[in-house]
Amino acid sequence: MNAKVITIIAISYAYGFLEFYIGRRQRRTGKIVQSGDKGSLWLLTLSIAIGYALSFGVGAAGIGRMGHWTAFFGVGLALIIVGLGIRIYSIKTLKQQFTYTITEIENHSLIESGLYKWIRHPGYLGQLIIFAGTALGLSNWLSVVLMMTSVMLGYSYRMGAEERFMREHFGDAYAGYQKRTKRLIPMVY
Repeated sequence: MNAKVITIIAISYAYGFLEFYIGRRQRRTGKIVQSGDKGSLWLLTLSIAIGYALSFGVGAAGIGRMGHWTAFFGVGLALIIVGLGIRIYSIKTLKQQFTYTITEIENHSLIESGLYKWIRHPGYLGQLIIFAGTALGLSNWLSVVLMMTSVMLGYSYRMGAEERFMREHFGDAYAGYQKRTKRLIPMVY
């Protein structure tokens, strides 16, 4: 197997373990008052698993291979690093309010600092950049399309469920925040 593919797989596993570690640590902080997840975490997890399976499956088969393997691999790694930085920064901004499920915790407040000043879901943006980098690192356009289509379906549902929950919890304050910010890309979407 190609060393670059092995590297991408190893990075994917390392990132998965990082998210698992963050999740285990997060469960020990904050008392959950109300949940509004509506199965979005399971759907998101499934869409990510499908994205990885399709992306790596097509990448291994060589269908859709792009030239300049080293260039795409390098850009993919750079995207993974950028996405990881955004993800970690957004989690640190939320502090104890970060949860994997859509929940209200004790003393929950609306965060509008850091990246949350411009976009509502910087943690998801970071993850999407990581997934794009992973697929691009395989130097396969079809891997990128399959990965991003699958994970965007999961994240679209997740963001909708989260925003409905936040509107119920914060009311007009969250509605105003939605008007001032975009979902994922400042001034665009």
